Amino acid sequence: MNNYKPIQLHLFGGLILLLLAWTSVSEASASDTAADIVVSPDGPVVSIQEAVNMARPGDHIRVEAGVYVESNIMIDKKLTLEGIGYPEIDGNLEGHILIIAADSVTVSGFFLKNSGRSHVRDYAGIYIDKAKDVVIENNRLDNIFFGIYLSATERGVIRGNEIRSYERRESSSGNGIHLWNVKDPKILDNKVEGQRDGIYLEFAKGAEISGNRSNNNNRYGLHFMFSDDSVYRGNTFNKNGAGVAVMYSKNVDMIDNIFENNWGTSSYGLLLKDINDSRITGNRFYRNTVGIDSEGSNRVIVHRNDFELNGWAVNIKSSSRENQFTENNFIENSFDVRTDSPRNPNHFEGNYWSHYEGYDLNRDGIGDVPYRPVRLFSIIIQRQPESLILLRSMFITLLDTAERIMPVLTPATLIDEKPKMERIR
Repeated sequence: MNNYKPIQLHLFGGLILLLLAWTSVSEASASDTAADIVVSPDGPVVSIQEAVNMARPGDHIRVEAGVYVESNIMIDKKLTLEGIGYPEIDGNLEGHILIIAADSVTVSGFFLKNSGRSHVRDYAGIYIDKAKDVVIENNRLDNIFFGIYLSATERGVIRGNEIRSYERRESSSGNGIHLWNVKDPKILDNKVEGQRDGIYLEFAKGAEISGNRSNNNNRYGLHFMFSDDSVYRGNTFNKNGAGVAVMYSKNVDMIDNIFENNWGTSSYGLLLKDINDSRITGNRFYRNTVGIDSEGSNRVIVHRNDFELNGWAVNIKSSSRENQFTENNFIENSFDVRTDSPRNPNHFEGNYWSHYEGYDLNRDGIGDVPYRPVRLFSIIIQRQPESLILLRSMFITLLDTAERIMPVLTPATLIDEKPKMERIR
């Protein structure tokens, strides 16, 4: 029997080692499992910042309904913050409310209000700095300076948020969604109102801006600066100070948007300044002072848009070249096209013009007489704005008719050779 003792001891020792190894693996697995941390006014954890401090990367923080007076909440690790019943975070007018400085953070379901305000600091409801893959969705932000601010980020998603402020002066209001030096952001289905610019992009690349409603903002509903290879699609821009401005960018797609009721002495639906190689298709420009105002923009395709009841449908300056306007509907605008030069380096063809008075003898749907969309009276108004009072007078009608027959002041080459007889569907 004594011969078996070494073997038995060896087997017993092996079992102990296996047990210890299994225990270590189990403990390691448990440490890798994300924990749920609950914050509530009545619970052991009553502060969001406290919950963030005690959390490990990957944890899920659930914040129950209530009021939390906190500001400058720093999130510096991968976490998910979920609000239950829209808990209110009151920044007490002090600094940022949330600061995100880590990758893969998700924040959803909160009501944030009362960020700080400053003339030297861009305080925001949610400030995101040098982070990747951050998701901010289904939050409500009220009475804030800047709403959601992204700085030096990549692949952020800002979706389904409502942002509102009440300051009516540009100088003392911030932007609703502000993006600076970002790559591939997605700005989807948000509502922004009462900010300086509803959505602002500077040095952005590969941005997708879709399904947003940006209304009643002090300056622009959407403002592009130096932001190439981007698209904005299916958005509504209503009653903003000056609609949308796209500046110093190239390869921008503007598709199926609504620009409406952007009205004022220097307002427009869409401003293009130094834009190249871009596309404007399927949009509606309704009741704007100017539908599209183009300066220094080249090789832009404007195709199948509706321009209806605007003051000027298109104001295209001589610095804009090689732009193509095809198959658009120009319906009951006070003036269809305005330009500042007798020369025309742009192309108009196959558009429908409600003011066209030509005929179609062969019934091919194309007018037999070319249409000149620039009225002499629009040139007179540029030089003498007070003459606008004569807009509906018989004298002006006769003057425009004479100019169409024998053009002297209007561009002889700005002409649609194939005007459509019926509205393009």
